[in-house]
Amino acid sequence: MSDKQILVHLTQEKDYRFQVAFEDELPELTVDEPPPLGSATGPSPVQLLTAAVGSCLSDSLLFALRKFKQSPEPVRCEMRADVGRNSEGRMRVLRMKAVLTLGVAANQLAHLDRALDQFEEFCTVTQSVRAGIPVTVEVYDASGLQLK
Repeated sequence: MSDKQILVHLTQEKDYRFQVAFEDELPELTVDEPPPLGSATGPSPVQLLTAAVGSCLSDSLLFALRKFKQSPEPVRCEMRADVGRNSEGRMRVLRMKAVLTLGVAANQLAHLDRALDQFEEFCTVTQSVRAGIPVTVEVYDASGLQLK
């Protein structure tokens, strides 16, 4: 039994282009496959998945630091999804990599080690995706120092 249910409605507009409607009166979104299947009039499903992982990791890191009354803003995240064929020859997301960058130097943040040690465990989307796709995470501070 789930604690919460998320409802999303997708309606085909043309070929592989769908209109996505969310709960809570959020703005609708157009999704589409890239050519040759679609027209790339919106993000593809792989782009949405990649964005969801990046957004969740960014939110989780921000939350973990704010729990300690820290201000790491602005947090940036660059996501990469490698797409290729699996052993059965089917296209799959083979792996993902997130590179998060804090907006301040590491020495300006108290309890940074604790936040870095635990933030991934609280990321709902990343931990769910990791059940089938390897996701690696790197974290840097504003000066480019690698923290994780």
